[in-house]
Amino acid sequence: MWKHGFLGYDTSFMLDVVVTALVLVVPVIVFSILQVKRGQYLLHQRLQLGLAIVLLLAVGAFEFDMQWVHGGWENVVNKDPENPRLTGEAFTQARTVLYVHLIFAVSTPVLWATTIALALRRMPTPPAPCAHSPLHRKLGWASTIDLVLTSVTGLAFYYVAFMR
Repeated sequence: MWKHGFLGYDTSFMLDVVVTALVLVVPVIVFSILQVKRGQYLLHQRLQLGLAIVLLLAVGAFEFDMQWVHGGWENVVNKDPENPRLTGEAFTQARTVLYVHLIFAVSTPVLWATTIALALRRMPTPPAPCAHSPLHRKLGWASTIDLVLTSVTGLAFYYVAFMR
């Protein structure tokens, strides 16, 4: 089930779901940050929690699909052992891009979860500026930059592994 992608490349369904999420998450994050600037703190909180939950579920399903259904990314890239898509230098380049992506893909949920957990614990209900706000702003920007780098490097991996 769901062994083929929907974006027109020979990928998996869940890989295409995650790539689509990587494209959509950045505008939603920007919109969420703009809500803070407008004083819409509750909307910002709801957007962040919603994004975190959706991305956690999508990445969890993706990892299950990638590891358990397909047996690793190499099996998705080279579905046909008789005629592999990536070999030699191209395979090495894709693996290198993936490793760079994984640096951000692993650090982002840790940083984002810390940002959210501290905000839920230290900010008032409903959310409003408080003594925690300066640290939250720094953690939020670090999380946002990390998430954007996760998206950019994830899209770069998708490109080198499946599109070119």
